[in-house]
Amino acid sequence: MICSSGRTIVLATGISLPFNVDGTRNHHPINATARRRSPMRSISSPLVLTPGTSALFSTRELNRFVTVIQTKEVKQRKRNVVCCISPSPTPQPTKTVVVDDEVAVRRGLAMRRVLEDNGGDGSSVRDFSFFTTERGDTLFTQSWTRVGSVKNRGIVVLLHGLNEHSGRYNDFAKQLNVNGFKVYGIDWIGHGGSDGLHAYVPSLDYAVTDLSSFLEKVIAENPGLPCFCVGHSTGGAIILKAMLDPKIEAQVSGIVLTSPAVGVQPSHPIFGVIAPFLAFLIPRYQLSAAKKKIMPVSRDPEALLAKYSDPLVYTGFIRARTGYEILRLGSHLLENLNRIKVPFLVLHGTADTVTDPKATQRLYDEASSSDKSIKLFDGLLHDLLFEPERGIIAGVILDWLNRRV
Repeated sequence: MICSSGRTIVLATGISLPFNVDGTRNHHPINATARRRSPMRSISSPLVLTPGTSALFSTRELNRFVTVIQTKEVKQRKRNVVCCISPSPTPQPTKTVVVDDEVAVRRGLAMRRVLEDNGGDGSSVRDFSFFTTERGDTLFTQSWTRVGSVKNRGIVVLLHGLNEHSGRYNDFAKQLNVNGFKVYGIDWIGHGGSDGLHAYVPSLDYAVTDLSSFLEKVIAENPGLPCFCVGHSTGGAIILKAMLDPKIEAQVSGIVLTSPAVGVQPSHPIFGVIAPFLAFLIPRYQLSAAKKKIMPVSRDPEALLAKYSDPLVYTGFIRARTGYEILRLGSHLLENLNRIKVPFLVLHGTADTVTDPKATQRLYDEASSSDKSIKLFDGLLHDLLFEPERGIIAGVILDWLNRRV
């Protein structure tokens, strides 16, 4: 419970957040319109955390916090986007998809990239389609299929990490094609070309359910072929939770996890305390205090530039609800590692500062799977498939998959 009196916000946990107001206007965008006529004002002093039960935040953060609590959401405008469900040289029936402006831009870019890449070096055909969830959300999906008479030996479903999208794994998907695997990628809610505010995840259970439904769909479309999942970071955590469902686990021949987000810890203990309140009251709020600096994810400068200059990659501060969902999912997985029975390969760099390689070791130690492997790479960072040693990483994954088909 949160209540306010005078110039202080009091959380039921005993945390008191005092704030002051001065004459500097706050220009940070928020997804709300103020009910007050007078604008909130703030200064940009640094975040200060004090020990005990009191936490003193910057006035800028607190004023934005109070403003959003006292506001209502802006109704996003909708517009019609007419697009082909699958790129093809021959005319196809079209479907009208109603999306908001922000999603339309992202989806259009995701579609255009597939169309521009289709054919590529001639070894694979890249296609896109839309998947409708049980909630009615539209998710952007894509596939990579080997050209020619090469017979598929299995299928692989790729699941990207937080803030990125399935298209980033285009090169790796084509490597899988060469090895006889048909590949599918899905952008989870709020990511890539899928519905939802960019990088806002109302519930990671949505992503788990969506993955499970998508798996059932692609397995039905490829009868007799073994199905594998490959997930990075939070995508790996989503796959792990999906595997806790015996019905889904029974349909999957194995999973590969790179830098899985198991047991993720908040940047400061105070965020773990207040995260549930922020997630409930201001779910879309961007927690600029939660990330003091951008963590390195690759030692390859070109890979970093490509990632952080990609409009489909979210580079803003994490949203309150999204952050809470990651903490909640990681905690749930740590409590249920012994229920993991699916065959798996897990890879992690020992220098990863985004997710914890020690938690990955714990996953390997406690999982009940009889077929499990772990590879820890000394000095490597978070985005293993974008490190200078990406060829070695891909080789380990391909070898593991090839020995299971």
